[in-house]
Amino acid sequence: MMKLDSTDREILRHLQEDAHLTTKELSGRLNLSPTPVYERVRRLEKEGVIKGYVALVNREKVEKDLMVFCSIRLKEHAQEAGAKFVREIVQLDEVQECYNISGDYDFMLKIIVHDMREYQGFLMNKLASLENIGSTHSIFVMSEIKAETKLKV
Repeated sequence: MMKLDSTDREILRHLQEDAHLTTKELSGRLNLSPTPVYERVRRLEKEGVIKGYVALVNREKVEKDLMVFCSIRLKEHAQEAGAKFVREIVQLDEVQECYNISGDYDFMLKIIVHDMREYQGFLMNKLASLENIGSTHSIFVMSEIKAETKLKV
């Protein structure tokens, strides 16, 4: 595991706020010359501390108004059955996040779709076609209170 010093952490904080910062802008904020800042960012990327850069899209502006958390219980818990479910679920565009969880359910999905009709189609035509699903439980998000992408480092 890579050891992060205070400069690495400061770089991560700035890039989480604005991934568009150039090396020059970042070096100005850190009071360092551009070359060491560039080398540190590349090292953080190479080591996998920085996984990638994305544009965060306002889902409502692109007509993806419905967010659903769907709990999944599998029929069979054998390793291959679970692995097959994972291979299939990651292929579904509507599934934004998937977590293997403990408790009454095996997986928790975060699903983003346009509306209830689209969710019903997703549930009936895509999710129900996966053979190892024993049961599902859907929770519909009424309003999003906090959705952060930044980690405290």
